[in-house]
Amino acid sequence: MKIVVAPDSFKECLPAGQVAQAISCAILELYPDADVTAIPLADGGEGTLDVLAGAIKAHVNTAIVHDPLGRQVSARYGIKGETAFIEAAEACGMQLLSKTERNPILASSRGAGELIMDAYRVGCRHFIIGLGGTATCDGGSGMMSVPGIQEVLEKCVFEILCDVQAPFVGPKGAARVFAPQKGASPQQVEMLEERMLGVAALIESQTGVNVTSLPCAGAAGGIAGAFMAYAKAQVSSGVEKIMSLCGFHEAIRDSDLIITGEGRSDAQTLMGKVPFGVLKHSDGIPVALVSGRIEDHEVLKSAGFSQLLEISPRNLPIESALNPETTVRNINSKVRNLVVNDK
Repeated sequence: MKIVVAPDSFKECLPAGQVAQAISCAILELYPDADVTAIPLADGGEGTLDVLAGAIKAHVNTAIVHDPLGRQVSARYGIKGETAFIEAAEACGMQLLSKTERNPILASSRGAGELIMDAYRVGCRHFIIGLGGTATCDGGSGMMSVPGIQEVLEKCVFEILCDVQAPFVGPKGAARVFAPQKGASPQQVEMLEERMLGVAALIESQTGVNVTSLPCAGAAGGIAGAFMAYAKAQVSSGVEKIMSLCGFHEAIRDSDLIITGEGRSDAQTLMGKVPFGVLKHSDGIPVALVSGRIEDHEVLKSAGFSQLLEISPRNLPIESALNPETTVRNINSKVRNLVVNDK
């Protein structure tokens, strides 16, 4: 029996590598002779750097940058040859703020620009940028305020990893769709929309590019739009790029089962998240979905997942559900049942 284990992280609980390890251990306890390959995945957001550094043996550098509220923090990025792998969330991510600090009116993307400049100073000329998980909605203006950044964006090669189709502004844009998830009130959403329109006008005056309705330009609070205008960045699917770099397509050949997962699965899973990327590229191999909480079962079943396993009991308090040790135990219990049933 050959099984490939390819999950995302369980957000705010376990990184993808530990999720993959927990699933793999559960399989091997039951079937010691099984051929189990673990391929932790990410979609460009939080955890992307760890996944890529482990998969392609990138060297990890650190730099002192400013977090979304202007405090100095140590942020990491990966290097292999002249290529830098930068996770924007390392410098301006939601995980850097407490829940009471989350306010996209105040949050700046400056730290992402500082990471780029640090990588440039050590010789990087090709940049792969993961854009998920940011706390910002400033249209990249914070990033563009870093001295020298515009010249670097113009002279180097940039590829941004993005599975969000949101335009820069409008009903489906960065402010109206994503700012509420980052702590914005309805009144603040409208303030942000006005600010984003002003940033778009500035970008067009400096580059000639109208980012307002460009697909994907609203990703990461509009940082994507800044990259597209100033750097002429190539836009790639985060999930698919990371799957390619991690050797997913080669690993699943002749497999009997693929197990993927994430912290919470629902209809939005089918909008570019890791489990859907795995399903989309499964080559007809059954794909089981293991998640902490699963909603929209019929939608997910209809999409093609062979099994859906919700690991957290519905009566389990959220604090316990997010406890790493509890999560590992729940994964172990549920995955044992999945493998037995699938054999």
